[in-house]
Amino acid sequence: MKRIYVLLGVLLFSVTSLIAQTLENPTFDSDVVERIKQEGMENSQIMDYASWLTDVYGPRLTNTPNLLRAQEYTMRVFEEIGLSNVHLHQWGPFGTGWELKRFSFHAQSPYAYFPVIGYPKAWSPGFTEIQKGEAVYLDIQNSADYDRYRGQLAGKFVLIEEPVPAEPSWTPLAARRSVENLLQLANATRIPPRPGIGGGNAAALARAQAAYERAIFLMDENPIAIIDQSYRGWGGQVAISGATLPADPSLGWAQRPRPHQIDAPTPVPQISLAREHYGRIFRLLEKDIPVEIEMELEVEFQRDDLYGYNVIAEIPGTDPELKDQIVMLGAHIDSWHTGTGATDNAAGTVVMMEVMRILKAIGAEPRRTIRVALWSGEEQGLHGSREYVEEFFGRNDENGNFVPGPYFENFSAYYNIDNGSGQVRGIFLQGNENVRSLFRTWLIPFADWDASTVTFANTGGTDHLSFDRAGLPGFQFIQDMLEYSTFTHHSNMDTYERLVEQDLKRTAVIVASFVYHTAMLDERLPRK
Repeated sequence: MKRIYVLLGVLLFSVTSLIAQTLENPTFDSDVVERIKQEGMENSQIMDYASWLTDVYGPRLTNTPNLLRAQEYTMRVFEEIGLSNVHLHQWGPFGTGWELKRFSFHAQSPYAYFPVIGYPKAWSPGFTEIQKGEAVYLDIQNSADYDRYRGQLAGKFVLIEEPVPAEPSWTPLAARRSVENLLQLANATRIPPRPGIGGGNAAALARAQAAYERAIFLMDENPIAIIDQSYRGWGGQVAISGATLPADPSLGWAQRPRPHQIDAPTPVPQISLAREHYGRIFRLLEKDIPVEIEMELEVEFQRDDLYGYNVIAEIPGTDPELKDQIVMLGAHIDSWHTGTGATDNAAGTVVMMEVMRILKAIGAEPRRTIRVALWSGEEQGLHGSREYVEEFFGRNDENGNFVPGPYFENFSAYYNIDNGSGQVRGIFLQGNENVRSLFRTWLIPFADWDASTVTFANTGGTDHLSFDRAGLPGFQFIQDMLEYSTFTHHSNMDTYERLVEQDLKRTAVIVASFVYHTAMLDERLPRK
C-alpha cells in the first residue's frame, strides 16, 4: 500500500511539473493571431448576424416560436460556414412558452387622457377582450389594512408600491472601464463573498414576508392586473422579467414556484410601467382624482413541446491523441421580451458565431475539438448550460456528492460572453490562479486595444458558472459595460441600435485567439 502511495505521488508531481513548465513559459502563435485579427476586423459578419437575431427573430423568450426560429437560423449559419455535428441538444422539461401577441395601456383622468409606456411580465395570462377598470393603490402598512380592501379589488388595476424618488442622472448612461477599475481588478487577491438573499437581515426577511402576504391576498382578490414600476431606469425604459407567484420566504431560491413550470398556478396579470408614467397615476390617486385604465393584453402559451434546446456545433480536432478533448465557447441565445435581446444576449451569441466563422475562414486545424454552444433557459436560471454540464460532464447525486460524467476528463475549458456589447478588456480567472501567466501571455497581442487585465476575481450570473460548479475551468471575460447595467439590461431599450460594432469585432477576435490557443496546448487547462 505504501508503494502505491509513493508511485501515485511521483506521478502527480510529474504531471504538476509538466503543467507548471508549460504555464511558466507560455507562448502565442503571432502568425495565427494576425490572421484572426485581419479576418475578424476586415471581413466580419457580426452585425448581419446581429440584425437577424434582433430585428427578425427578437425577442427570444425560452420555449417560444421566435427562439426556435433563431436557433434554426444559427444552425443554418453554422452549416454554411462548414461546422460539423450541428444539432439541437434537448434538455428539460422546461415548461410552457409564452409569447406576447398584442398589448396597449391607456389612462384617463377627468382632466386628461395619456398613453402609458409599459409591458406585461412574461407568463402573465391575457384576455380575449379589452379590459377597463379603475386604478387603486393598495396601501398596506400592517396586516389589519387588508380588511379595507377585501372584496373590493375585482375589476380593478392595483398599484402596489410608491414611486421611486426622481433625481437628475448625474452619472453617464454609458461608460468604459476606467484605469482605476481595471487596476483594482488586477490587484484582487480573493473573490468577495456574494451577499445572501435576506439571510440574517431582519428587515429584509420582514419585507419578504410582507410581500408574500400581499401576493397571497391579491391571488385571492383576483384584480384585472397588478401594476408596478420598472425596477430600474428613467427616460421611458421599462426593465422587466417574469411574473411572480406567491413564494414563502423560507423556501430557497431554486424551490420557489415559477409560472412557466408545468402545473404551476396561473398568476394574476402583472404589468410594469415606465417610472414617469407610474408616478403620474400614483400622484393622481393621492389627490383623490380617479384614473380609468384601458388595457389590451393578448398572449399565447406554447404547450406542444415542454422541452428546451441548446444549439451545438463543432470544429473537429485533428490530433489523434487529443481530438476527443473539448474546448468550449458559448453564450445564451434566449432573451426577455420587452426589447429584442440585443445586448442580452444577441451580443454574446453573434460573437461566438463570428469566432467559429473566423476559425473556419483562416483554415484553423485545432488539435482538440472546438465546440460552440448557444444556450437557452439562461434567463430563468442557467437551465440550458446546467443541464448540458450535468448530462455530459457530471452532477451531484442525491447525497450531494459529485459524480463525474462520461466526458469529464476530456474537458479542457469553457469561455463565455454575456455582459453586453462592450469589448473585452481582460478575463476573470474565477479563482483559478494556475492559468494567470497563460492568459496574460495570450492577451499581449491585444494591448493596443487596452485588453490586458487578468483578475483573480469573478463575475457571476451567467453560464460559465455551470462549468465552474462542476469543477471545470469556466471563464467569463471582463467587458466594458457601456450602457448595459444602466439602460439596456432586460429593458425595452435593448435593441440593435445599442450594439457597438467595433467592440463586438474586437471581442470576437480576442475570444477566437483564446479558443484557438487552448485547443493547441499540449495538455488541458489546469483545474482549481
